[in-house]
Order: sequence, then structure tokens, then C-alpha cells
Amino acid sequence: MSISDELKANIMRYHHVEKWRVGTIARHLNVHHTTVKRALSETGVSKSSILVQESMVDPYLPFITETLERFPKLTARRLYDMVKERGYPGGPDHFRHLISFYRPKKSAEAYLRLRTLPGEQAQVDWGHFGHYPIGKAKRPLMAFVMVLSYSRKIFLHFYLNQRGENFLRGHETAFQAFGGVPRVLLYDNLKSAVLERMGDAIRFNPQLLDFSAHYRFEPRPVAVYRGNEKGRVERAIRYVRDNFFAARTWQNLDDLNQQAKLWCDCQAADRPCPEDKEQSVREVFKEEQARLIALPDNPYPCDEVESVRINKTPYARFDLNDYSVPHQYVRTTLTVKATLNTVTIVDGANIIAQHERSYDKGAQIECHTHIETLAEQKRHASLHRGQHRLTHAMDSARDFLSAAAKQGYSLSATTSQLITLLNDYGASTLNEAMLDALERGVPHPNAVRQSLQRILDERNQSPSVSPVMSLDKRVNELVVKPHSLSDYDIFNQPSNTEEH
Repeated sequence: MSISDELKANIMRYHHVEKWRVGTIARHLNVHHTTVKRALSETGVSKSSILVQESMVDPYLPFITETLERFPKLTARRLYDMVKERGYPGGPDHFRHLISFYRPKKSAEAYLRLRTLPGEQAQVDWGHFGHYPIGKAKRPLMAFVMVLSYSRKIFLHFYLNQRGENFLRGHETAFQAFGGVPRVLLYDNLKSAVLERMGDAIRFNPQLLDFSAHYRFEPRPVAVYRGNEKGRVERAIRYVRDNFFAARTWQNLDDLNQQAKLWCDCQAADRPCPEDKEQSVREVFKEEQARLIALPDNPYPCDEVESVRINKTPYARFDLNDYSVPHQYVRTTLTVKATLNTVTIVDGANIIAQHERSYDKGAQIECHTHIETLAEQKRHASLHRGQHRLTHAMDSARDFLSAAAKQGYSLSATTSQLITLLNDYGASTLNEAMLDALERGVPHPNAVRQSLQRILDERNQSPSVSPVMSLDKRVNELVVKPHSLSDYDIFNQPSNTEEH
């Protein structure tokens, strides 16, 4: 609440002329004592002179002021304990309030207005804009922002993380949008730019150094605790947050970036230039664009490159998802090269798989050929195992399978049926039946079954029946008690009814 001129004049008169204390003035004018103090402070009266009444802290003021001059950051609590040891009778809360009047104040720092030449400097930073859900994943939505310091031309592009590769992609896309490269790029001390810093000793990210050598600009981090040096990009991010992103709807990331590009080229470019209100950012940028460094002929490779270990299943894990590879590459180490839209898996210089990139979580991105080839290989492996078992169990198996193949019978079906017969009748009996079928010139499982039936009939044997096992263990262990069949004997007794 503002203080009226009349009230302020009365307070000043009572304080300077009548020498009234703050409490007396407040009671007389029916206002709060803080209103009196604020009015006196606004008219240049120091806080210390307002406390004209005697206080219990007065005998300790020389010690307090001397201690605060030597240790200006000493806490009020520690200073209270020191004064308490020297006989101060008051409480800590009132003491803390009094100390605020005597603590030396740090003088305000004055800043020079930073001016740059056209094409000389741009400022770069990330802005966090919440999260974007994709399937089971929740990706951070990060805005890469670059601002030309002279014209205040803004470049804005959104990514789903702030990894080093997206950091470089943002630079490259910004240079293309500007049609050139600024001579100096100013950064905060983020890990994508500065790995380590001690005073003026700076260890840059080697990937950024290589990138800057390609585009011939100077990367320059701001001084520690000097955020004002990159205030243009921070204000630009706030401008983006308030004037572009707020209440905006979008279908997907591509749609959001298309809207961001249109906004940068239209609304943001038509705003007044802060350095010259008579001109728009668009007009000043035309002047600055001619001063930018020309773009090189070839772009810098910004692909994500990562080594991946293929385990017993033929999938490469990359960025929370699994991408299929040919099955012969299991138990090997391959290399993933990813753009924003594709994932390419290579073995040395050979491309072995390429997929559309997914930003979901736990998804399996498969090539139909990879899965079909693996399934076929498994079928062949199963057939090979079955044939191997037959040929080792019976001498006639190899000749039987060869004869079946010549007549065009399916080896897979033939092998499967013979394995079943082997389990039911045993190797010796089955071998005899297979030889009989070969002699008759019919190498087919049905002919073998006929031979088996004839052999069993000659031996007066019943065919063995394989037990049918259930998936439920309780069914397999169930014992069924048979019922007595004596009730059915009545049907076998001769009838006593006389025929008439």
C-alpha cells in the first residue's frame, strides 16, 4: 500500500522536529510501525538512526560491529551465541532483527550494457518444456535455442533429449536457418560444451571442439556466476515459453517443430529489435546475415554411434528398444548408427539391418525377413535332430529317408511320424517294419504302420499305447479306481422266457 504525501510529511515532521520515536508516531497517526519505518527509509533516513530509543543491545554494539566487519557472512545465530556468552540478556529473535540494521551491506554491482557487432556472436542454451509421452515412454521435451546477439533472431527446435548429438544437430539446423555461422558462440557451463572448469582453465567437450573446427567458430563459455553475459538467450527462452509454447496444441514432434519454424520466421522476426526499436528483428537480421561466416560444403556427421552386444536372442538394444538383426550375429558386438528417424546396425563396414527409429520403451522393432529366416533355421535344426536320432537308432533309417525324398515325400513330416512310431514300438520292431516297407517300394509312414500291424498280428501282440500327458501335474498323478463289471453279467445270461 502506498503512503500518502500528507502522511509521509507528518511522519517526517514528528521524527525530525519533535524527535518522536517510531512507536509514538505510529500510535499518534494510527498506523503500523512498519509504515513509519518504510516512510522514513524512503526519505533517506538510515535504519540505524530510526532506532533512537535505548536498547539492551547498545552496550554490545562496538563488539557486534567490529565482529561483522571482520566476518561479514557470520550468521546471526552464531553472533547471538557469542554476545550471549558476554552477558547479553535478550532473546535470539529480537537480536536477529536488530542485527539486520548493523550488518554491512554488499554494494550493488553495476553492469556494462553488452553490445556486439553484426555476425559476431550468438548465444546457445537448452530449455526444458515438460515431458512428452510416447507409448510406454515418457521423454523429456527439450528446446534448443540459439539467438544472434546483434539482431536477436531466434532459432528454436525441439528434441526428446539433450544428448550431445542433438546438441550438435541443433547447431547445424540453426546454421542452415541463419544461412551462415556466427564467429563466437556463447554457452553456459553445460556438459555438452564444457567437461571441466577450474577458474580460467577450461576443458571443452572434444566433440564440440571438432564440430567448431568444422564450422570455424569459437566456442566460449560464460564466466562462472555471470549469467548476465548470456541474458539474451535466457530472455529468448522465456519469450518462447510465454509467446509460443503457452496453450499451444500439436499432433507430434514434427508438427511442433513446423509450428516453431513458422513462429520464428513470422511473429518472432516481426517484433521490434531491442537494440533499435525503429526496426524489426527481420530488418536488422538482413544486415547481420551478410556478416556471418559462410557454411562449409559438407555437413558435420551428427549420428549417434554406439556399440551393442547381441545376446542369445537376435536383437540389439538401443535407446530403450530392441531392433532385430540376422540370427547369425548372436553373441557378437555390433555398432548402431542412429539418426532422428532411422537406426542402422553395422558389422564393420557392412550394413546388416536398418529400421525406423522408435521412441517408445520396451518395443521390439523387427524385420520380417530376420524372423522368418530364424524360424526356418529352427525348423531345419529340428529336422536334423530328428534324422540324427533315427539314423543312430536304426540301420534302415538312412535308406528309408533317402527313398522318401526321391519320391517327393516331405522329410519333415516323415521324420516326425517315424519318431512317434519309434517312441511307441521301439527301434527293433520299427526297423523290421521299415525294411518291409522298403522291400514293397513304399517308403512312407503309412506303409510302415501297415507293416507294424502285420508284425504284431503274427506275434499275437497288442500295439503299445503311449501315455497322454497333461499339462496339469495333478491329472497325471490321478489314480482312478475301476468299477465292478458284475452288474453287466446279467446281459450274458440266457433268457428263461418261453417262446410262444
